[in-house]
Formats: sequence, C-alpha cells, structure tokens
Amino acid sequence: MKLSASKIDAFVKNPPPGMAALMVYGPDTGLVHERCMALGKTVVKDLNDPFNVSVLKSDQIVEDPARLADEAAALSMMGGRRLVRVEEARDALAPTLKEYLKNPNLNTLVILEAGELTAKSPLRALCEKADNAAALPCYVDSEQDIARLAAAVLRENSYTIAPDALATFAAFVTGDRMQVRSALEKLMVYMGPIKSIAAPDVWACCGDAGEQSLDNLVFSVGDAKTDAAFRAYAYLAQEGLPSVSLVRALQNHFRRLHQARARHEAGESPDVILKTLSPPVFFKQEQAFRAQMQRWSLPVLQRALQRLTALEAQCKKTGMPDETLCRQALLALSRAAA
Repeated sequence: MKLSASKIDAFVKNPPPGMAALMVYGPDTGLVHERCMALGKTVVKDLNDPFNVSVLKSDQIVEDPARLADEAAALSMMGGRRLVRVEEARDALAPTLKEYLKNPNLNTLVILEAGELTAKSPLRALCEKADNAAALPCYVDSEQDIARLAAAVLRENSYTIAPDALATFAAFVTGDRMQVRSALEKLMVYMGPIKSIAAPDVWACCGDAGEQSLDNLVFSVGDAKTDAAFRAYAYLAQEGLPSVSLVRALQNHFRRLHQARARHEAGESPDVILKTLSPPVFFKQEQAFRAQMQRWSLPVLQRALQRLTALEAQCKKTGMPDETLCRQALLALSRAAA
C-alpha cells in the first residue's frame, strides 16, 4: 500500500486490520522514529516489553533470513499481539520480507525503520505494492508543517503563541522532527511559568545570533566577566531584544544554577547533576557551568534571583531607561560572582 502525505497521520493513529508489515522511511530520521514509535504503541503499551516486543537489526535478518519469520511467529507469553521492530532496514531485506508476506502471522506487526529510499528501491516497491504491507514516507517538514506542529505542541502544554512568533519559530527552526521538538522543549523551558510567547522570545531562544549572544551574556555574568557581559548586552540591545527577554534568560540561568547547587549540597556529584539537568547543559558549556556551580553559593544565588525579579518589575514600571537598569544589574551580578 502506498500512502499519500495527507493520509499518513490518520493511518499512524489507527492502522487498518490485515497489515502484516509497515515500513517507515525517509530523510527526516526524527519523524521516521516518531512514527515508528506511534505505530508500535497501537500494538503494545510498552515498547520495551521483552515478552511482546522484539527488536532486530537489518543485518541480523540478512545473515539469518529465518529470523524474521521466527520472531513474528513467537507467541505472546502475556497474551495479545506482538511487535517486531526492524531497525536500519535496507533493500537487502526485500527477498526475506517478500517471502514472509506470503504467509504472515497477523497477530504480530512488523515495523521497519528505514532511511531515505529511492523510487527504485526494491524494499520500498514491495511495501507499496503489497496488500498486507504499507510504506509511509517521512520528508523534512516545511515551514507550514513546523508551524502546525509547534502550535499543537504548545497548545497541549497550555502555551499560547502570537502569529508572528509562530512564523518566526518556523523560519528559525530547520531540520528533522526531533530537532523541532527539541527546540520546542527548549522554548517552553525558556518561557518558564509565562505562558504567552511573543516573537522576541522566539528570537532570543531560537535565533542563532540571539541564542549565541544570550549564552555569552549569561555565562559572562556567571563568570564575573563584566566587560564580556556588557559587549554581549550591547549587541542584543542593538538587535532590538526587549529587556524583559534578557532578564528572563538571566533568571533561567540562575534558576538552573540554584537547582544544581542545591543538589550538589545535598550530596549529588556534579557529573550526575550535569547529566540530568533539563534542558541539558550544552557540552561546550559544561566546564563553565560546573565552575559556576562551585563559585555561587545558595544564599548569593537567591539574592541574584531576587535582584532579577526586581529588575523585571523596574523595566516594566519605572521611567528610568531599561539600558541603565540592565547595565546596573549586570554590574552588580558580576561583582557578586567575583
């Protein structure tokens, strides 16, 4: 069965009966994996269930062609249908799959996870032509697709996003589905308790230049590098980043430092903390974050967060220029770090 793009989402949610094998393929590896997992959950609740799920590599089946039929014929010890996942599926599997489809076990669903396959691919052609198999293509999302996905995910998590902010996100974030979801998770963490997302928030969190300069700013402040912090701030101000977005970035950084320091004082090792923070610390920043976790005490971090809360309120209420308020705060925080 050959599926058009418009029918894939409905198919993934509810595959029709009589399907013995489903192949998900395409250049968007994140979307391929996501759809394979969704299809698998229509068969079993737990994809890690060793009694009802078998995971094979393509090479294992090529070396031992009977392996596919044997795994598919195995009975579930707990009852119900079974799932056989085949990772890194390639054209060498086509003869084995063709033979299996002649007499499949319909109590087992075989899902093949493949990369990009051309129209001449024997494996793709087999799944497209067979009555009891299907091929689901996964191409890299367009900006419209990314916008629809982002709106849906944010809505599910109780966030609202302005139309221009949604368009900005879709323009900034490129790549496969996994990268898009990672960017959405980062954006939600960046927003914290604030549920309304505006374009400057997206620019600050997801724009390459903005993100890099914000990282330079927050880590320079944490390292007591006042001059570097002022340079990063000057660039961001020149680019039009609102002061509230800048303050939010600093708040999130110091909240993470506060969380990490508290866990460290409770007895956890820095290695464990760095591996389990969410979102994780970028590997190039791990050394700097580790040093700041040691440098900043909990009381000083608490005062820094209080200062930033007051700064946010001042930027919104007072007549004093935001630039003056922000520079004063950057200086005070850098001195606290020193």
